[in-house]
Amino acid sequence: MVTIKDVAKATGVSPSTVSRVIADNPRISPDTKKKVREAMEKLGYHTNIHARNLAAKSTRAIGAIMPSSADKALQNPFFPEVLRGIGAVIHERQYSLTLSSGETEQEILEEVQRMVYGSYVDGVILLYSRVDDPVVAFLEEKGFPFVMIGKPFSRLDEITHVDNDNFTAGKQITNHLIARGHDRIAFIGGSKDLFVTRDRESGYQSALEDAGLPVRDGYIIHTEFLKSGGKEAVEQLLSLAVRPTGIVVTDDLMSLGVLSTLEESGVQVPRDISLVSFNNAYLSEITRPALTTVDINIYALGAQSAMALIERTIDKTIKPKRIIVPYNIIYRSSVREYK
Repeated sequence: MVTIKDVAKATGVSPSTVSRVIADNPRISPDTKKKVREAMEKLGYHTNIHARNLAAKSTRAIGAIMPSSADKALQNPFFPEVLRGIGAVIHERQYSLTLSSGETEQEILEEVQRMVYGSYVDGVILLYSRVDDPVVAFLEEKGFPFVMIGKPFSRLDEITHVDNDNFTAGKQITNHLIARGHDRIAFIGGSKDLFVTRDRESGYQSALEDAGLPVRDGYIIHTEFLKSGGKEAVEQLLSLAVRPTGIVVTDDLMSLGVLSTLEESGVQVPRDISLVSFNNAYLSEITRPALTTVDINIYALGAQSAMALIERTIDKTIKPKRIIVPYNIIYRSSVREYK
């Protein structure tokens, strides 16, 4: 096995200089760094990451915590895309990623506790924001670095979080239906415990109120962020005596279930019911009809959260901050004028 001493001998520098090159010490000249790195590559020297991290008291790893089991969550295009954003940043910074896989809320908490007590990661990113989350309570109690994607349940100024303005987005996409003449508009959202659902629903209701439209009984449904959730929600809406002419769906994967169920029931989009959605996942463009949807810049949510977390793990004195990622609406063919 090639050692630091072998590299030092081959380049005519001291072993301590080789160590400083490996650590990218700014006091070592570019010429020396180049010479040492070329020798390392030629000799086949590989840094002992574990030893280096032990000396630095850092794992150079971060944890990503799913809102549910990885198997279920990764069915939704949001999570692979947000992980792609996280992965791009940690790869550039030479960090590694540990992904949670707990099935229940208790299992997720236990997995986070193992990460913290076992010093497996330097910090964690919560890929969700939930009411009264025991994971957040645990991380705050331990003073362990974490960043949240979504709006915290409370103390917004005390938790670093990366989010969209989901209230305004919910209001704007609902107003698009209202502007096209729709006055019977339903809402299909995820769990009431998730703040992303609460904010988008609040925006939807605000748009109706401003337009003088009622929130009708049976027009608001909460289900899972899965294709099956959209299917179940549509079945409920189609059973109503007065069906909606427009539907706001808070997730593109749910919209896929909505579209297929409407088609199976002989209801055409947008001829019979107009549909708008959120996330602008890849499937929103390839569905027929293509979905009008809110592009929340999922990749940027992941990248910004990773940068914020690494910043916090390096300097724990940095004050918490709120990072708002802009959204934009992609207008496609799932909405028609209603008269």
